Amino acid sequence: MDLTLKVWRQANQEADGEFKTYQAQNVSPEASFLEMLDQVNDHLNDAGEEPIAFDSDCREGICGTCGVMINGYPHGPQSGTATCQLHMRKFEDGDSITIEPWRASALPVLRDLIVDRTPFDEIIQAGGYISINTGAAPDANIISVPKETADASMDAAACIGCAACVAACPNSAANLFTAAKMQHLNLLPQGNPERYTRAVAMVETMEEYFGSCTNFGECQTACPKNISIDFIAMMNRDYVKAQFKNFERDAQTKGK
Repeated sequence: MDLTLKVWRQANQEADGEFKTYQAQNVSPEASFLEMLDQVNDHLNDAGEEPIAFDSDCREGICGTCGVMINGYPHGPQSGTATCQLHMRKFEDGDSITIEPWRASALPVLRDLIVDRTPFDEIIQAGGYISINTGAAPDANIISVPKETADASMDAAACIGCAACVAACPNSAANLFTAAKMQHLNLLPQGNPERYTRAVAMVETMEEYFGSCTNFGECQTACPKNISIDFIAMMNRDYVKAQFKNFERDAQTKGK
């Protein structure tokens, strides 16, 4: 199939960007979207032009680095699918495809289709971990966890940190990402001791960079792992509970 690509080109964060048009010819319907971009870049290299810069790593829908806007949709038209898993059979011969990076002030464009997702790292550093003693790993089944709880935790842990939720949200909120990274720990016994300190640390770090959630629900629709916004409700509940616990602790401290 032959396609017309309108690709966002931007040299760096300070430079002005623009759309440029390229032709993708003889593209196999069985090729992945990134393989199609590789093919276009091969032709650009042969012509002595600068190839299109885009992020990719695993190409298995695990790492989350490949995310781009395709015809206005995060990761493209197929739901529950990362860009690297999108295949060209979802498009028709002669289609025009617009490709651009995530649009959010917290995720500035580094070059072409690559954005800086450092704020996500900051959120994880704030509380996306558990504190344990080092040593030999305990047996996996030494702590009993109800299946429903384990399933919910694994659903949250499916988040690949691609930032499609931010790109889809009219407010550029990162609540779905933060909630998923928080609740997959909070739901399990190993993460429960730091549940409320984690909630405060991660939410307040998130609010330094991203907008507020107003329940549009676009994040859930755009998520390639179909993570539910129910986790946002759970995060908000933990955050409110943490505020009351902090108030009670401060009151007890003053009483002493």
